[in-house]
Formats: sequence, structure tokens, C-alpha cells
Amino acid sequence: MTTYYTSEHEWIRVEGDTGTVGITAFAAEKLGDVVFVELPDIGRKVKKEGDMAVVESVKAASDVFAPVSGEITAANTAIVDKPESVNEDPEGAAWFVKLKLSNPGELSGLMDKAAYDKFCATQ
Repeated sequence: MTTYYTSEHEWIRVEGDTGTVGITAFAAEKLGDVVFVELPDIGRKVKKEGDMAVVESVKAASDVFAPVSGEITAANTAIVDKPESVNEDPEGAAWFVKLKLSNPGELSGLMDKAAYDKFCATQ
């Protein structure tokens, strides 16, 4: 299992041809208290860097972008019912979706943890 990060502060944890996607702890902290999450329907096809979900906090609403192209196979409805969980465990239990990767080669453009931490230090 390998985790990758985007410059838009999403993470994707890949196991086989499935990726679990969420927002990073850095993003959750910057957003502040999350009050609403909108997830895509299962079966929806998403394109790399395309809109995939919405997260709203007391400060702002933000789109969540797909780190890679694929088809949504699961949505974490628990975070819709309890959006504050995104602040509590953004890189764990508060994942947003699972998707079947349609082009695993797109992962090569993403950052590993060390590169992402360095990127965040400049934000």
C-alpha cells in the first residue's frame, strides 16, 4: 500500500487497482471546522484533477479534486452524517471515496510524503 499526495492537498492510498482518497491533515487544518461534505455517486467516472466532492467549513467551501482518473466504487457516507470527523481523522477514518484506477500511470505525477511535507512548508 502506497500513499501519494497532490498539490491541492488530497491524498490517495493505493492498493492494487483501488485508491482510497481524502483530504490531508494540512487541508483540514486550513479549512477549520468542517460542517458539510458532499460526495459523488458510486459509479461516477472522474478525471484526474476534476471536481469529485465538496467540503465546506465555517470559513470556506472547497472542491475536492480527483488525484487520478477512475470510477467511484465506494463513498464514505459516515462523513456526510458526521462532517466534523474530517477534522478528527482526515487521513484515516474520514476518507472520502474509493475508486478503481483507470490509468495507474497518473500516480507518477503525485508526491510522496517527504515531497508533500516539503511542499506544505512553502504554503
